[in-house]
Amino acid sequence: MSNTFLYFSYGSNLFSKRIHINNPTAIKKTTAQLKNYRLDFNTFSKNWKGASATIVPTEGFNVWGVVWEIDNSNLPCLDKQEGVADNIYFPLKVSVKTPEGQILDCRSYQQCNNPEKHINLKLLPEERQPSPQYLNVILKGARENHLPTDYIQFLESISHNGYNGEIDQSLAPHGV
Repeated sequence: MSNTFLYFSYGSNLFSKRIHINNPTAIKKTTAQLKNYRLDFNTFSKNWKGASATIVPTEGFNVWGVVWEIDNSNLPCLDKQEGVADNIYFPLKVSVKTPEGQILDCRSYQQCNNPEKHINLKLLPEERQPSPQYLNVILKGARENHLPTDYIQFLESISHNGYNGEIDQSLAPHGV
């Protein structure tokens, strides 16, 4: 029986400094692609001051992210960070494909209230826009982990809400 689990992150937990705040045992294994899901933003986070990321099953779309190997002792911290007890996110098992073609079964998180309608992320309504700070953390992680250039350009094109106040990232939930 393994003492670790694989976690597919696609939001702020792409960034190594962010994942290690609540999950100090996390070790990057690889980057990977989640097929037939789209990245979206929906639920407002008081700590991030904007909408947080989610994945929504959608044929023909793909989400890039990082696979972390995490000690089982950190699982309660990860669930708490993702707001599982508060019904913000729920854990789910996803199969992701590495650049080498390997399929990995991972834990990930999806918002309980996903947006039903797909909207171009350049045109998100204000209530679904992330804060620039949250988006910047996602971009730092994407660049740090060398996600594909076209995916980084896609992330750079996402509308944000323009909030420029302070954010306490050590307290901010919704790391996916």
